[in-house]
Amino acid sequence: MSDNPAGPPTEGVPPDSAPPEYRAPQAESLLRQAIDLVEQARPMPLSSSSMINKEEVLAVMQAAVQGLPEELRAARWLLKERDDFLARVQREGDQIVASSRARAEQMVQRTELVKAAEDRARRLVSEAEDQSRHLRLETEDWCDQKLGAMEIVLERTMKTVISGRAHLQGAEHEQSAPVDESAPPNADDFFDQDLG
Repeated sequence: MSDNPAGPPTEGVPPDSAPPEYRAPQAESLLRQAIDLVEQARPMPLSSSSMINKEEVLAVMQAAVQGLPEELRAARWLLKERDDFLARVQREGDQIVASSRARAEQMVQRTELVKAAEDRARRLVSEAEDQSRHLRLETEDWCDQKLGAMEIVLERTMKTVISGRAHLQGAEHEQSAPVDESAPPNADDFFDQDLG
């Protein structure tokens, strides 16, 4: 028989729910001791019966019976601890699986959001480039029209200037001194238009 108590782990267990002290099962060793007593009993002459010490066997059997409730309580406590441990492990496993699923869903959603954002950005850039090209062409057309109109105005202005100058030069000649037509032409009078 072992009298060395080996206490169960009491961490996280209220003191009144754990057995006071746990001992290795003694009922089995007591029953084996009773079996040894019967096997070692002296046989009766001319009979298959044996003579045993009744009080000795009864004492061993009573000790085994008295130890059973404590051992059964310890066994029940161990079973309860095992069930609690399995339930805790199951809960932790369920939490890990739920957390992993949630994280995977977040990653999928984030990936879809990024993809949608990239698609939208590409569309916006393409639309902006199209609009920029359209505005540039419109601006070039507008500038070309304005420059064409200005060119027409400038051409008219030039014609008016040329006509005005010609008119002024013609009026200058008429206002100059009367020329004697019988006199030979003077070379200076020929280039008179350049003086003005």
